[in-house]
Amino acid sequence: MGVSLALDARGGAHPGPCVIGDEAPIVGQTARTMISVNPPAITVDNLVKVYKTVTAVDGISFDLTPGSITGLLGGNGAGKTTTIATIMGLVIPTSGRVSVLGTDMTHHRHRVLHRMNFESPYVEMPKRLTIRQNLKVFGQLYGVDDVAGRIATIAAELDLTDLLDRPTGQLSAGQKTRVSLAKSLINRPEVLLLDEPTASLDPDTADWVRTRLERYCAERGATVLLASHNMLEVERLCERVIMMKAGRIVDDDTPQSLLARYGRSTLEEVFLDVARGRGEAQEAAQ
Repeated sequence: MGVSLALDARGGAHPGPCVIGDEAPIVGQTARTMISVNPPAITVDNLVKVYKTVTAVDGISFDLTPGSITGLLGGNGAGKTTTIATIMGLVIPTSGRVSVLGTDMTHHRHRVLHRMNFESPYVEMPKRLTIRQNLKVFGQLYGVDDVAGRIATIAAELDLTDLLDRPTGQLSAGQKTRVSLAKSLINRPEVLLLDEPTASLDPDTADWVRTRLERYCAERGATVLLASHNMLEVERLCERVIMMKAGRIVDDDTPQSLLARYGRSTLEEVFLDVARGRGEAQEAAQ
């Protein structure tokens, strides 16, 4: 995923800067009972996106409960990136509807962009700017009050204080990931979209990032949608997993229920079953 969002003072979107409805194609009984009295933080309703002759997303629907952490899994070409980009308001649906915090993202995304954020290690910030300068730019784009104070606070939380005046292009992979995380949290988002947040990190740094994300979500009550190929990460962080294949949702349940239904001990084994169609074959045989 090579894009992210910010909001300027005029309310425009710029490249830059975590309930299940009745319509959702849900398979597991546990997911069917995940109902909240609160309005969904994210609603995807019969979403379709066609690029010329390719259907990237094919009529998917789901709601995300406020404060929940949901994993979005699928192989390359499954439709995850297009789904996330549509939730961010960067891609216009061919049909269907996406709303975030009660706002239609196709027509009124400027109303909620300052309450969202996005993080991916594949999105680099200007290398010549220092960490402090980059965070100041994004803080201003998001309309953060007391940007300097917020930068100081988040730098302390993410162990970046001693690095703030270093050019971003001179950072290690782990340091860049921490800066990317700081950028994604600069506006204290209510909705956080994560695309492979710990890709290419060593186990210690990856665990450090996950711990910070868990702490933030617990303190802020943020809603998180996490796209990842790291199944251990998904099992640790996510209370719900949506699995996509060829643009469609093929399963949707808690990690524990998915393991039980497929008769597997790890989500990686479940992922392989879904990717290779073994789950469909087993269902047909029954």
